[in-house]
Amino acid sequence: MNEDIRIHSWPCSYYLDSSKQWIPGKLSLTPVSVKFTADKTGELLADFRLSGIGEIKKESSHLIFSSLTILEKSTKHWFSSLHPNRNVVFNILEHFWREQLLSGREGAAGAASESSKGKELTGMLEGSQKRLEDTAKVLHSQGEQFDNIMRGLHKIEGDMDVADRLLTELESPSWWPFSTKLWKTPLESKAKETPAANPDPKAAEGILLRIPVIITHRTDSNAKPGKLTLLPSALEIWDCNSQLLHRFEARDVDDIRVHTPYEISVRQRFIGKPDNSYRLLAARMPEVIPILEMQFSKKIQFLEDALGFAGARKSPSPADLGTSIWQA
Repeated sequence: MNEDIRIHSWPCSYYLDSSKQWIPGKLSLTPVSVKFTADKTGELLADFRLSGIGEIKKESSHLIFSSLTILEKSTKHWFSSLHPNRNVVFNILEHFWREQLLSGREGAAGAASESSKGKELTGMLEGSQKRLEDTAKVLHSQGEQFDNIMRGLHKIEGDMDVADRLLTELESPSWWPFSTKLWKTPLESKAKETPAANPDPKAAEGILLRIPVIITHRTDSNAKPGKLTLLPSALEIWDCNSQLLHRFEARDVDDIRVHTPYEISVRQRFIGKPDNSYRLLAARMPEVIPILEMQFSKKIQFLEDALGFAGARKSPSPADLGTSIWQA
């Protein structure tokens, strides 16, 4: 896929260290690089690869103006006056930067091997995953111990009920006709317990694909990180706290628009109230679009910026059949 495609661009100002001044222009993001172009001269003042970025931070310039800094090798690039806001730009840049490091692959033009910072981050993630696995094993072992304790308590409770009933019968006179009390036995208590609820069929549904995405809801300008889950009969959108934001049943989806190979929008129409629409941006979106085409062949629409990629996917050249991302 063409690495020069522009995924997103934002008006901003770039601090040019050579002239000690802020230059207005546009910050652009491609699948493998970040670029800044000056408005007046059209000159490309900054151009560096995502794999070479060591850090992306939110900072303040002159202790007043909110800025975004990108550490590329030993050079720190400053960007300010970001539109629509700094958080949106930060979330999108960080998403593509992280996916580039985790994927471990470079652009088609070829680039240097993964940076040491990327390897360090990957190692941290692997270490965190190992600690989570160990924690899960410990919690599972503790859960089994608690189950054994509860079973022991239930047995003690049943034995106490039997002993209490026998003591009551012994204390009652032999001529008393109501010597036997109606005690609840352990078997009766188990029979009266509420039966376990049937498993939710939705929970048992298999997951086709789950990817991290940047989510924009309706006209909200705050793009936030989250996840998109593809199921055989639905689409689920989750936030970064693993809370379900919305579940689109297949019959509820009215249209899916492919803006670029990395950005789509899903909409459900209503009568008398605003449509429910989500715009999703992701580095792994090219993996999702072929699945959406199979599920929603009559509802998916490729816009102008994505038509070329749709045509390339449908009629690939023999040389590209083995490597095209659309044939995954």
